[in-house]
Amino acid sequence: MAQKRSIFEDVGTAQKPADTTSAKGVIDRGRSYARRGIRLWLMSLFALVVVMIAVGGLTRLTDSGLSITEWAPVSGALPPMDAATWESEFEKYRAIPEYQLQNKGMSLAEFKVIYWWEWGHRQLGRFIGVVWALGFFGFLIARKIPPGWTGRLLLLGALGGLQGAIGWWMVASGLTGTMLDVASYRLATHLGLAFVILGLIAWYVFKLGRTERDILQARRSSDRALFGMGTGLLHLSFLQILLGALVAGIDAGRTYTDWPLMAGQVFPPYAFELEPIWRNFFEDEGLVQFMHRVTGYLLMLFGIGVWFRARKSPNRHTRFAFNAVLAMLLVQMVLGVVTVLYAAPLHIAIVHQFGAVVLWVLVLRARFLARYPLATSIREA
Repeated sequence: MAQKRSIFEDVGTAQKPADTTSAKGVIDRGRSYARRGIRLWLMSLFALVVVMIAVGGLTRLTDSGLSITEWAPVSGALPPMDAATWESEFEKYRAIPEYQLQNKGMSLAEFKVIYWWEWGHRQLGRFIGVVWALGFFGFLIARKIPPGWTGRLLLLGALGGLQGAIGWWMVASGLTGTMLDVASYRLATHLGLAFVILGLIAWYVFKLGRTERDILQARRSSDRALFGMGTGLLHLSFLQILLGALVAGIDAGRTYTDWPLMAGQVFPPYAFELEPIWRNFFEDEGLVQFMHRVTGYLLMLFGIGVWFRARKSPNRHTRFAFNAVLAMLLVQMVLGVVTVLYAAPLHIAIVHQFGAVVLWVLVLRARFLARYPLATSIREA
């Protein structure tokens, strides 16, 4: 029962409230964890993965991906050091179909150019693995990983290891038979997983940039409808990225160089000549480019629809995020058309690929803000 207090009691003599420090929950205690340090580490991984995607694209565009015919995760970290080793590597390359059917007569100097591209690509992958391992185990040993985050960060390392295995699975498809390049569907799998890893890192960076208390409060104000539309936009963007990888895998971007038509007609000629018929959806240059174009149109139309819905959001940060998505969609579409009209030259093609990375991150950012809107004042809303 509460004690009676005199109306004449001095305010200064009032009892101090009970210490509530011990009553603080996980959210408050989470401040002692290295959220900021982990976020900076993830941002460095993000930058490295972006560079990896660019180098991978250049490796593909320069036809360098098959120059190293063995998978040696440890010993392969060292490049050839003498003339005999270089000759041995070149001899292995001369045994595969790409050399025999396409590059016969290539000099050792020319081989070294494509070898260095592929070696650099693999070396960067090794470096990313080292950066992940040092960061993860460093924070783990120091017990600085916030509750619930150990599995998420471990997942990134597991996906990175899987990516290396898929990379070799992709390369192996071009070492036998009559293949001049890697299998396009394996290339799409390899690039698709790279974007999945990039997306996860970006999402984690977004979440770690806000306190757990802020995240929980923001979720109560989430726009579920807009979040759902953002998810749909994310999925459609991912499909377009996979189709872009198929286009790159068979050099379909250098085949039909007119727009908006293809060889003077809406649907490309000779689209279903391969047997069995399913191969046309992966290997026919006209059909693959047509699917990439049509999906691009659908993505643009759906993006406009999502943007109109986002205009109704009371949160200015969320509206601006979807404005950025629409602007990048327009830029990426123009880049796609220019890439086709100029038959996918190296510099334009790599800018188009980088545009896909920017669009992917902007869609993720807009989707995140629809789910966890930033606090704004009534006047700002």
